[in-house]
Amino acid sequence: MTKTINLYNETKVNISKGMTGLFFEDINYSADGGLYAEMLENRNFEFYRSHQGNKNGDFFTEYEGLYGWNNEGRGTMKIVSGSPVSEVNSHYLRFTSTGCGEGFSNKAYDGICMKKDQKYKVSFYARNVTLLDEVYIRVLGQDGISCGGTTFSLYKNEENTLCPWKKYEGIITAEKDIRFGKFHVTVSGEGIIEFDFFSMIPCDAVCGIFRKDLYDLIDAIHPGFIRFPGGCIIEGATLSNRYDFKKTITRLEDRKSNWSRWAVHKSWHNLKDNHGPVCYPYYNQTYGIGYYEFFLLCESLGCKALPVLNVGLSCQFQNYEMVMPGTAEFDQYVQDALDLIEFSNGPVTSKYGKMRAELGHKESFNLEMMGIGNEQWETKDNRFYDRYVAFEKAIHKVYPDMKLIASAGPNVEWPEFGEAWDFIYKNSKQNPDFAYAVDEHYYMPPQWFYSHMDFYDNYDRSVKVFAGEYATHNEGGGSFNKPELNDLGGALAEASFLTGVERNADVVALTSYAPLFARLGYTQWSPDLIWFNDEKSFGTPSYFVQLMYSNFTGDKTLDTKGEHADLYKEGIYYNPSVDSKTGTVYLKIANSNDEDVKINLSADSFGFKKMKKVWIGGKEKSASNSIDNISAVTMETSGEEKYTDEIILKKNSFTVLILN
Repeated sequence: MTKTINLYNETKVNISKGMTGLFFEDINYSADGGLYAEMLENRNFEFYRSHQGNKNGDFFTEYEGLYGWNNEGRGTMKIVSGSPVSEVNSHYLRFTSTGCGEGFSNKAYDGICMKKDQKYKVSFYARNVTLLDEVYIRVLGQDGISCGGTTFSLYKNEENTLCPWKKYEGIITAEKDIRFGKFHVTVSGEGIIEFDFFSMIPCDAVCGIFRKDLYDLIDAIHPGFIRFPGGCIIEGATLSNRYDFKKTITRLEDRKSNWSRWAVHKSWHNLKDNHGPVCYPYYNQTYGIGYYEFFLLCESLGCKALPVLNVGLSCQFQNYEMVMPGTAEFDQYVQDALDLIEFSNGPVTSKYGKMRAELGHKESFNLEMMGIGNEQWETKDNRFYDRYVAFEKAIHKVYPDMKLIASAGPNVEWPEFGEAWDFIYKNSKQNPDFAYAVDEHYYMPPQWFYSHMDFYDNYDRSVKVFAGEYATHNEGGGSFNKPELNDLGGALAEASFLTGVERNADVVALTSYAPLFARLGYTQWSPDLIWFNDEKSFGTPSYFVQLMYSNFTGDKTLDTKGEHADLYKEGIYYNPSVDSKTGTVYLKIANSNDEDVKINLSADSFGFKKMKKVWIGGKEKSASNSIDNISAVTMETSGEEKYTDEIILKKNSFTVLILN
């Protein structure tokens, strides 16, 4: 098969800088147990077990402070309160030892994983009740043999009074590679000691916070922005369970642990046998990554922050709980938005700017945009439109330049989707700053993406679009722990659709695939962009599509004269763009055919001399990556070579031609 693509040296529309970004939600153990490099589970004895009753909105929790901890001898473990390190997290461990070597261990999700010669920072608070001498922390292999450890000499108060809490810190160097190990704590003799806030974090954690391999994967994308912290996690299963940013901008010890809305979400682990449903009732949020850390993450990656706030509604899929506009309770939600902007941008003399400085960042984070609600839609009861209006007026009164992102609901095919856009357009005619962009979500079969290549061709250009959550979902997409759902075929459908998105970059300003992360064995939703376990991580075919769009895009599209549509029926999807400063042309082409295709380029007006090719594919559409074969589908790059007008596109491939 041979096809022709004409490249015209005529620019069409501007492409927003940083158009391709990331959507982060604490789902699939993306934060605790994921990007947050903390290796211990329930480090501060504050975990809850979550339950959902038989009716919508019927949620309850049980406190289980010893979850994840096990007694390793004859000693006694008790969870107590009374004089804690933090009144916010009031429980701590009182351990009574009957002799030298008594202790306890932490299961650490799938167990401790260490790499030989790497260093790990460990810390804890302790209060020596009966003047013990030492605490020993070791990582034990499955054979019970130590793979590394360190010893702490305990502070003693020689007077007949209780010792104060003291923080202890040390380094463990791994003596060998280990997986499924125990974090093991023992004491030097008979006596009583109290513990709180254990921690073990790899010394290579980025900013001392972020798991390095996961950070490196998202850093390679060079995202233009990160939308955080979700997702349904913002709303919560109940309003008390919502993501309250103010509870995450204190010192770590004062961040109140919360049960996750995803803890009660049912998922299935096997599509054919339909094993399940499985819940993760101990999925908790320690907020080791809170709003402050999200801002740090964006700053370290060189991208913009896009925080999203609750508007007084719990998750509309799970509950009907809300606070109503016009009430003092609702006004506090609006005030939270103003306070968040002050936390990010305010001077150190302001209340929340001072809090930012006390956490270690005197300079402004320069927040430019924020989302009002997650994927809310209007009902006769919730009055979402009134909520948005209240937030918009209050924010723009104080911060007129803040770009606000509105919601069009969870599905572009719902009738509420069109109604939301009508509401936005109507108000934007009177107030052009009413909404910078509207957040659209679509999780659809691959064929939907192919059949909607012109989805944005006829949009009104007066308000931008944020394609905030999208992914191809084959059979079984959604509540499954199935990394194989992230196959090449789905990625090709996304890559093809994105040629149409890029062609309409004058209306689509922001895009982000969702969800971002999934920990194997702890997953509530798939497909996902990046999968990982305790030891390794890998990008999916969809990951490489995102990377290629973010890294190989100009600042202006080139006019295709409508000829792009002629190739749709041949399974070829393309869009060219140009870097107006360098003259480099980026031609993206998806070949959805099960055979190679020859492309003849007609580009005489450019006078190209050199070219480079980046691609994924050349395999069956069912090909996917796995933890055992993380590079079955990966991005490949040719060296720079002499320009030729004949290009071979491998079967089932997505290619970027870099032309100079």
